[in-house]
Amino acid sequence: MGISRQAYYKRVACERHRQDKHSTVVALVRDERRNQPRIGTRKLHHMLHEPLQRQGIKIGRDAMFDLLRQTSMLVRPLRAFHKTTNSRHFYRRHPNLLKDGPAKVVATGCEQVWVADITYLRTRDKIVYVSLITDAYSRKIMGWHVHDGLGTEQVSQAFKMALRQRQTKQSLVHHSDRGIQPEFNWSSQRCFVVPSVAVH
Repeated sequence: MGISRQAYYKRVACERHRQDKHSTVVALVRDERRNQPRIGTRKLHHMLHEPLQRQGIKIGRDAMFDLLRQTSMLVRPLRAFHKTTNSRHFYRRHPNLLKDGPAKVVATGCEQVWVADITYLRTRDKIVYVSLITDAYSRKIMGWHVHDGLGTEQVSQAFKMALRQRQTKQSLVHHSDRGIQPEFNWSSQRCFVVPSVAVH
């Protein structure tokens, strides 16, 4: 077949050495994953550099990715459990006053720009939502409200709390991602559109 006996055995020895090296890497990865099941490949490559070096094994980051992919050991990214914003809607959106450009609003002090957001908390019984109004300059939370739905009245409680805490009467920009909440009630046609708009 045009292959010498020496070349054949050398090829077999190289393949055996490669398999032994991969088995060692996989064993070390399994040991680390017992304590940290979701540790990623990049961190593993950094953490296992010295243990592998002591055993005379060199493996690059991409090669480790390939090996863990072949052995089905890559950590699958977790998908968001609960989506709180739908940015693709047909409602009117106010201009983004914080967008880069000549008219961009930049906060130089407190109570000039407030940033709104909604997140969720997983409790023992159900999912609850947290509405937050944060001062962009000081990072102080000006208003917050915990609620079990995403109706306009519930979400706006955080904004009302923030307004009660205002210390000045200067112009104010209220900014958020300008989306609507996915739990839109079509029967009552209620939704909360979170704009970027000046408040006087």
